[in-house]
Amino acid sequence: MAESTPTAGAWQRQRPSPAALGRDAAVAAVLVVATVGSAFVYASITSFTPPAWWVSALWAVVIAAPLAFRRRLPAVVALVVAAAFVAGQLLFVPEVLFSNICLFVALYSLGAWGVNRTVAKLVRLAIIVGMFLWLFSTLVVNASSPGLGELGAGHGALDPYIALASIQVLQNLLYFAAAYYFGNSAWSSARARELLEERTRELQAERERSQRQAVVLERIRIARELHDVVAHHVSVMGVQAGAARRVLAKVDSDSDGELLDKAVTAVAAIEENARVAVNDLHHLLGALRQSAPPLTLDDASSLGVPQLEALIDETRLLGTEVDFWVVGTPGALSPATSLNVYRIAQEALTNARKHAGPAARVDARLRYLDGAVEIEVSDNGRGGGSRPGANPDVEPGGLGQLGMRERVDAAGGVLEAGPRARGGYVVRARFPVTPARVPQ
Repeated sequence: MAESTPTAGAWQRQRPSPAALGRDAAVAAVLVVATVGSAFVYASITSFTPPAWWVSALWAVVIAAPLAFRRRLPAVVALVVAAAFVAGQLLFVPEVLFSNICLFVALYSLGAWGVNRTVAKLVRLAIIVGMFLWLFSTLVVNASSPGLGELGAGHGALDPYIALASIQVLQNLLYFAAAYYFGNSAWSSARARELLEERTRELQAERERSQRQAVVLERIRIARELHDVVAHHVSVMGVQAGAARRVLAKVDSDSDGELLDKAVTAVAAIEENARVAVNDLHHLLGALRQSAPPLTLDDASSLGVPQLEALIDETRLLGTEVDFWVVGTPGALSPATSLNVYRIAQEALTNARKHAGPAARVDARLRYLDGAVEIEVSDNGRGGGSRPGANPDVEPGGLGQLGMRERVDAAGGVLEAGPRARGGYVVRARFPVTPARVPQ
């Protein structure tokens, strides 16, 4: 009888390993030897004539050896062992200890390893029902046996034969119920264990994915910080270097030293911006080399809203007219929100200085709203079209607006950036602000 295949989508227990199959073979060999030895011991105490020794030995092999395949062909093994058990009784083989163990193991294995659960259930029920029918028929036949009087009168209230029959029925009920129950329990336990292991693997995979995503997000954030630092300071350095070059070209014809002073001022500004950019880069890259603790926004920069005035003044020194307004009642901001506001203003001012034109005027407004803070930087420059670096979808090399949008999205804010209807360009970013808790 071949094992039936399971239904589609049903859970299947993992097949036994070679080591487990080797243990099954060893257990089967031990049971063969033990059954043979038990048969010869029982032959010394039985009252009836046992069969020839080779019959008992062959029967021991038939009932115990198939258990070597109890996990690979559990239904076949159960049927063979059950048939051998009945044959041993019919042949009057004097052995009742290890034969019962072999039958129990076979029924248990069918419940624990049967691939097709319907087949496993039906085969076990058929064997159990068959065994009970055989038991009841034997009890009926023995009830009319002349040797029944050998049981004695007994001292209890029940008839001796009825008491003996009741005990045998109860023993068989417990025997077969235990084999059936523990087999099913082993199957359920294996299923629960494999499902737990699968969920553990899924959680481990999810954790690894989350760790990889966290690394990617951290790299994007650091790249954004590096872009903000480099784009601003290098832009300022470029403007100052151009001013210094134009001034130094006229130094020879200058008599009062005014142009020389301007050139010195421009070169000093270049030096200061270069120093700041290098320090910021060293700080970020140094944090990257540290294994712990992880880099945070506070570690990346100490800039924020309080430094907006200095940023505006710096832009004015570069020749761009900037009006700065604070609207509403200033409130406490988290370091991350404060830094985000500063970086958005920094990027917007840098783009305005680079692309709005020399005669453009910039209007910067910091608004404290109900549950939010908003930074707006607009200009009346050329605007109208896409600016280099303002739309990475149009200009793949531009990262300014992409960095702003990533920063705003990460904070749960809203970013508006684009040309104004009356000319120029506007950048408006709104960040949510959690109200500060008042101590009770």
